Parts: sequence; structure tokens; C-alpha cells
Amino acid sequence: MNLPDGLLGSGWLLLSWMVFVGVALLALRRAPWPVLADGARLNAFLATIVALIVLWHLQAGVKPGLSLHLLGATVFTLCFGWALAFIGLCLVLLGVGLNGFAGWQSFAINALLMAGVGVAVSHALHRLVDRWLPRHMFVYIFCKGFFAAALAVIAVGLAACTLLVLAGTYDGDYLAAEYLPYFLLLGFSEAWLSGMMATLFAVYRPDLLADFDDVQFLGKK
Repeated sequence: MNLPDGLLGSGWLLLSWMVFVGVALLALRRAPWPVLADGARLNAFLATIVALIVLWHLQAGVKPGLSLHLLGATVFTLCFGWALAFIGLCLVLLGVGLNGFAGWQSFAINALLMAGVGVAVSHALHRLVDRWLPRHMFVYIFCKGFFAAALAVIAVGLAACTLLVLAGTYDGDYLAAEYLPYFLLLGFSEAWLSGMMATLFAVYRPDLLADFDDVQFLGKK
């Protein structure tokens, strides 16, 4: 999912930087910064960034731009909301870039794909769950944690493949046969990890989840 420098034309890079600046400014403005004033939440935010930097280094791929790794966007969104999740994932990408695993010219487009698409899909699915499904522990864990994570990863794969086809980098038939199907497997792994983390947080540390009401779900007062 990390697109290296030189894979896309200058026009795509310029457009991506323009969109990224707009989205980043919106995230900075909408982010609930007072949340990080709490020491436990701040430590969780920083620990999530460090953990995802490690996970993003564990990637597989055979051609430039056709790599696969876990994302973590759904868990980040569950814990801190979409704005801080986007900012946090951009910091993750910054850490990966400092270690030489991502190009700086392609930083904006990678951020939009992995942080932007991943967080946007997770946030949208969470809103749909809140609107249409009952507030139940099972629904929270499996819909917001498990299924949302899988769909977010698949959406990132679809977005990346669409971009590579539109840019003329790879043939659509090749991506559909040799790259996109692996996102289904990656989505299962992402769903398992996110579901597990959502379960642990909901049971032991519900205060670390942005939209979890422990009074309603666990009967605490």
C-alpha cells in the first residue's frame, strides 16, 4: 500500500498534496485535543503510533507499490475519533518514512490512501452502526471492531488499485488477478486484530474508547 517515489506522475503528486493539505487542516481543526490532556489517553495515542510503525514495517510485496500490511485505522478511529485517527496515522507514515520504508514525494498520496480512506470508511461504518443497529456489546465489537476493519482494508485496496489503473501504472486485469484478492485475506487478519483489541478495550479499558458508553454496555455507574 505504500507507493514509492517515482511511481506516479507529477500531476498526481501535486493533486494529492493539495487534497492532503485540505484534509489535514480540517482534521487539525476538528480534532478533540483536550482528550490528549489525560495522561492515559495520551500514552495510548503514542503507544498506538509506535505499535503501528512496527506493524507497517511488516509488509509483503513483489512489485513497486504493490505491498500489503496491516492498517490499524479502525482501532485508531474507535479510540480517538476520525480526526485524531487521521493525524495519528499520518505520524505513523512519518515514522515509516524516516526509516526508509516510504517515499517523501508520495507522502501525501499514501496518507490519503491509508489514513484518509481507512479512517473515512471506518468512521462512516461506525456512524451507520450507531444509526441502524441496537447499542449492544456484540454489535459494538463485531460490527465496529471486526467487520468495519475488514471493509476499511478492502476499501484501501480498491482505492489503491483504482489509482494505479487511472495513472496507467499497472493494468487493471493484472491488479484484479494478482493484487486485489490478497486484500480479502488481509482484511480477515485486520478484522481479527481489530476485533480483539476492541474486545479488550471494551472489557478492561472502556475509557480508552471514544464512543463506548460503559454504563449502557457494562452496567457500570
